Amino acid sequence: MSNRSVAVGFRSERGAVLLALMLAKALIAIDTTILATAVPSVVRELGAFEQFPWLFSAYLLAQAVCVPIYSKLADTIGRKPIILLGVGLFLFGSVLCALAWNMTALIAFRVVQGLGAGAVAPMSMTIVGDIYSVAERGRVQGYLSSVWAISSVVGPALGGVFAQFGSWRWIFGVNVPLCLVAGWALIRSYQEKVTQVKHRIDYLGAATLTVGLTALILALLQGGNGWAWLSGPSLLTIGIGVLAIALFCLVERRAAEPVLELSLLARRLIRTMALISFGIGALIIGVTSYAPTYLENSIGIAPLVSGAAVAALALGAPLSASISGRLYMKYGFRWTILLGAGVAITGASGLAATGPWPNPVTVAVMCFVIGFGVGWMGAPSLIAGQASVEWSERAVVTGVNVFARTAGSAVGVAIFGAIANNLITHGAGANDYVTIVDASTWVFVAVAITAVLIWLTSLALPTGRVDDPAYTAATAEDDTERSLH
Repeated sequence: MSNRSVAVGFRSERGAVLLALMLAKALIAIDTTILATAVPSVVRELGAFEQFPWLFSAYLLAQAVCVPIYSKLADTIGRKPIILLGVGLFLFGSVLCALAWNMTALIAFRVVQGLGAGAVAPMSMTIVGDIYSVAERGRVQGYLSSVWAISSVVGPALGGVFAQFGSWRWIFGVNVPLCLVAGWALIRSYQEKVTQVKHRIDYLGAATLTVGLTALILALLQGGNGWAWLSGPSLLTIGIGVLAIALFCLVERRAAEPVLELSLLARRLIRTMALISFGIGALIIGVTSYAPTYLENSIGIAPLVSGAAVAALALGAPLSASISGRLYMKYGFRWTILLGAGVAITGASGLAATGPWPNPVTVAVMCFVIGFGVGWMGAPSLIAGQASVEWSERAVVTGVNVFARTAGSAVGVAIFGAIANNLITHGAGANDYVTIVDASTWVFVAVAITAVLIWLTSLALPTGRVDDPAYTAATAEDDTERSLH
């Protein structure tokens, strides 16, 4: 960035773009933190407790499937049209969710929201990769992560207030003004120069991936609950899922413009980055989607309090992410990510160990520790992947990262849901103290195991510092002139 100011912040020449991206990021952040605290209230009005994991799975599945498509389009028609499309879809989906009349309708409308989130999340990170250098991205990720910190306070507070004193439907209504402001800010502040290129959409790849993931998630959520694990429907659903995923891999090898660039996964760094992101997605969803229900249904605390406890996770993540740049610039990406995984293991193990004794203060402390570890894993792994490729591949690599994290969340919530639903089904119900504590504790044990798997995966990262060839694109890193302000 030879002829650009190295300043990072709202007063820099790129400050308006940074603020617009933070507003766009707020859409996803608030939606994530506000819904978890309201789940018990949603279930009380709409029923179907066993279906509540689908509120997260359907949203995450839609997001995961469309992320690679959006990323490919962004490398051909530009980032701005895609992120604006995402904001529009998220707005439409939010309105529909607020009007949902039963759990099935709400789950279906969450899919629309997911299609919007699938554009907003990766494009925000891709634009950051375009206009900021490797050295600057650590600080910028701190700004973006601060959105999660603010949302971790605002989201659960609003969710708790709406669930406790009003209607849960307002948790979707608050997205409307946010979408309008974010869209206006992006239109006004972000301009880019893009060479228009013809492209092909891999519809077959998208379809097979959707069928495969949906079938596997359905098998996980229904196994041992809606049907026996070794029953005909269970084996058939698993078989369809495995077959569809295998077909997807074959389709992608022959597609002119595949949904997911499998060739990228042949690179050690990108493959490891994707696996780490997958694990992070499962880790976070395991805590945020089950801890509020665990506290509310076991000791009867208010949604406002349970939301505040879980919000500590989103406070720890931006704090560590904001200083991660100093660590990886000095010690390298691998060492920083391993350290973060170790911290996350400590927090997740503590949450599992204290599970039999529900306490919002204990949950808050452990969530903060987990979040602090996530901040040293998420941002450095993404930045490492972005730095290793040229501009033309950066959106795709970012899409792989977001896809992996979203798929991890979708699969993770299904696995954790299978654990919880089976224990609740064979217990005394979701409102029984012993049953809900037992089910939640085992979910937290699975979360701790996930953290250990992330640490083991991180060992595969290339050694060396940020200027090592394994972490450097073939051409000069400073190619940000393709994207202006």
